[in-house]
Amino acid sequence: MTDPATPAAADRRPELDPVATARWRARVPPASPWLHETVGARMAQRLDWIKAQPQAWISWSPLLAGEQAHRAVAQRYPQARVWLAGELAAATRARWQAGGTPWWRRWARRPADTVPPVAGVLAEGDAPPEPIGLVWANMALHAVADPQRWLRQWHAWLAVDGFLMFSCLGPDTAKELRALHAAHGWPAPAPAYVDMHDWGDWLVATGYAEPVMDMERLTLAYPNAERLLADLRETGRNWHGGRFPALRARQWRARWLRAVEEGLPRNADGHLCLTVEVVYGHAWRPAPRRAAGGETAVPLERLREALRRGGAHPPRGSSP
Repeated sequence: MTDPATPAAADRRPELDPVATARWRARVPPASPWLHETVGARMAQRLDWIKAQPQAWISWSPLLAGEQAHRAVAQRYPQARVWLAGELAAATRARWQAGGTPWWRRWARRPADTVPPVAGVLAEGDAPPEPIGLVWANMALHAVADPQRWLRQWHAWLAVDGFLMFSCLGPDTAKELRALHAAHGWPAPAPAYVDMHDWGDWLVATGYAEPVMDMERLTLAYPNAERLLADLRETGRNWHGGRFPALRARQWRARWLRAVEEGLPRNADGHLCLTVEVVYGHAWRPAPRRAAGGETAVPLERLREALRRGGAHPPRGSSP
């Protein structure tokens, strides 16, 4: 069986530069990107569809995913313990601790004791010390070259009947910029993002049950190309493996800004328009399937997780 910590070649997105995306995910932003906060707030509303009340949940890299979105989930499940994970997990806790008054006291509208502090930080490779009812991953999966590795990891962390909720960019994102670059013969401004139907297929292939996928398109309006460029730099970078491999000169920047001013569509107010497609998904971890002969199929990562937690034994007759 393939080790879930070692992604297969089929898992990788060939257009996406893994070094560039890793650097982006490890960069500590001065504030959570506003687009990520907006998407996180919209994703938090989708929790209304779910009756489960997790006793513990994982917040994936909230400095990048959105601190206010994290707060919205924490207030929805005030009795649940919160674990931080992802590249910026330690930086998240350090920032919140350095702020003097804890973040949950500064932001909570309810009494402070209804929004719990962080239970701990999960370093890379660590398994949570308790069953996890929810993995919350906002605007993360489009920035990773081997997303199925993360899907497998989160599946291993979830308790039976726990659920994953995630969002990411979809393939129509920046379609106006893609057309502009193609018309000028320039390399693509972004890699190809994954369609929501492919995400659903990957969830099923990874072992999740009852995946629910939906998407929406947002139209962002900008007064000028400079403001649009600033937003692109805040919410991401060009991670396409075929992008220009060296630094550009000032003349290139001026040429690009002029092309955007002249080539992007405008709304009735004269503002430049850019499409963002957002994909939302959630799925559950089902109970292990029972194979013929009374055997139970248990994922290899689950056996490792049991050993890390103190030598618990897999069910008798199980096979990884």
